[in-house]
Amino acid sequence: MNPTRKRRLTIVLLVVVAAVAAVGLAVFALQQNMNYLFTPSQVQGGQATQYKSFRLGGMVKSGSIQRASDSLKVSFIVVDADGAMPVEYNGILPDLFRDNQSVIATGSMDGARFVASEVLAKHDETYMPKELKDAMAKAHKNKAIDEKADMEAGK
Repeated sequence: MNPTRKRRLTIVLLVVVAAVAAVGLAVFALQQNMNYLFTPSQVQGGQATQYKSFRLGGMVKSGSIQRASDSLKVSFIVVDADGAMPVEYNGILPDLFRDNQSVIATGSMDGARFVASEVLAKHDETYMPKELKDAMAKAHKNKAIDEKADMEAGK
């Protein structure tokens, strides 16, 4: 192999290695910033255990909002078709936050409760994020299948 070809091959290999390293680092960085959306029943089912931070979506349970009198600390329960998850948040809540309202909270688990760093309330009666809508539909479908099996078994 002559020296010119050897030099070109070395340069091409270095460019390929640098490109692979850059793509690998970009994928790793983006993966660290992703927030997955789970419903309370999915969290209780153990689907969120591998994530340090994630989004919890569902409805605020009626009568569950408790505000601290001396701080901005608020605790409430987020529910879906089959599960309920206590949430704790320290900050100013959105104006649309109230009982029986869809919310998405970003945060992490602390034992059996979810500690939120951000709480978003939906703005329209008909809007629901696709991920949350799909997860709740799946939970309802599984519940309907379980109820049908119970009826067939005579329970």
